[in-house]
Amino acid sequence: MLAETAAEAARRFGDRVAFVTDDGLSLTYDEFNRLADETAVGLAERGVGEGDVVALVVPSVPEHFLAYVAAAKLGAITAAVNPKLVSAERAAVLRAANPRLVISTAALAPNEAVEPDQITLFTPATAPEEVLIDLRRPGQAPPPLATDLDRPIAIVFTSGTTGTPKGAVFGGRQIAFITQCDVGDQWGQGGHAMAGSALAHLGPTTKLAGNLKKGNTQHLSSRPWKASEALASIAQLRIAAFGGVPTQVALMLRDPAFDTTDLSSVKAVVMGGGPATPALVREARRRIPAPLSVRYSCTEAGIGCGTAFTDPLEDAEVSVGRPQPGVRLSIVAEDGTPLPPGEIGEVCLGSPAVMEGYWRNSTANADVFTADGSVRTGDLGWLRS
Repeated sequence: MLAETAAEAARRFGDRVAFVTDDGLSLTYDEFNRLADETAVGLAERGVGEGDVVALVVPSVPEHFLAYVAAAKLGAITAAVNPKLVSAERAAVLRAANPRLVISTAALAPNEAVEPDQITLFTPATAPEEVLIDLRRPGQAPPPLATDLDRPIAIVFTSGTTGTPKGAVFGGRQIAFITQCDVGDQWGQGGHAMAGSALAHLGPTTKLAGNLKKGNTQHLSSRPWKASEALASIAQLRIAAFGGVPTQVALMLRDPAFDTTDLSSVKAVVMGGGPATPALVREARRRIPAPLSVRYSCTEAGIGCGTAFTDPLEDAEVSVGRPQPGVRLSIVAEDGTPLPPGEIGEVCLGSPAVMEGYWRNSTANADVFTADGSVRTGDLGWLRS
């Protein structure tokens, strides 16, 4: 599904810029798909095929997405490793992923968990023809791959800082559903967008197809996120929607440049990935001239709940809203019994976006799924009647 979307986006958008970096690299949609084809051939020459895992230990650069799409063109599975993890944590993720090949920069290259001949190093490019130059096969493309929505595409790891890393597996079916929820059948009408989180996270992984369908120009930076730089980019690029974890929004509100930054382009603010306090929601609404939404989910669920921009203002202050279309939300007791509104229990989410299961971890699979296929989030909550 991802490979087909990249090819169709190249056909529709051609010379429109797909990715830009702060190091000067700019890739059009046509270049992105062509380079992914050429990279796929190089991956195949290194023994990567359908069902194999390609691990990415990569900063926030277009090579991350390009290698992800290239692997999908072969039917391989991408396991992205968060570059913010320390070396021992990255090694733990790699051991759990058990990749055939690791693509990494020299600074992030693993020195344990995989053999040296499994590692392919690259230098982030500043021009299209420099991209993954030692891996690509210029002018070549892999044979077309039959569409199979049950084929795994990505493994998103949920840990690495505490405990044993667990990899949530997402296939074409999950990504197709998430894309349908985000953009429907629409192509185009995208604008400029910024990546607010590490590319190994759930959002960048499962929403790439939707962003390609929108025709967005995505601005990537390998530098650590800073509120002042995010604000400057919003004003300069006329960003229409921004957000991130509540801490990021709070830091932007407290930045000395906030009140003098032109935010007139902003039409939506979205917070998720952590608890948003009522005070933060009220302050953001007061100081940002745009509707605000609070979202809630977990990696295993794919998508979850959220407040609508048209909901009563108090909803985003005291709740995480209602289930997204197609999502089942339930609150259960410790034994799995559904609880009525008002009683506190474990939040469970179910939908076609729910992961296939944990990668190579049948024990964890037995614990996370409910009888109806929902996932236990591990969070406590209650339903308002």
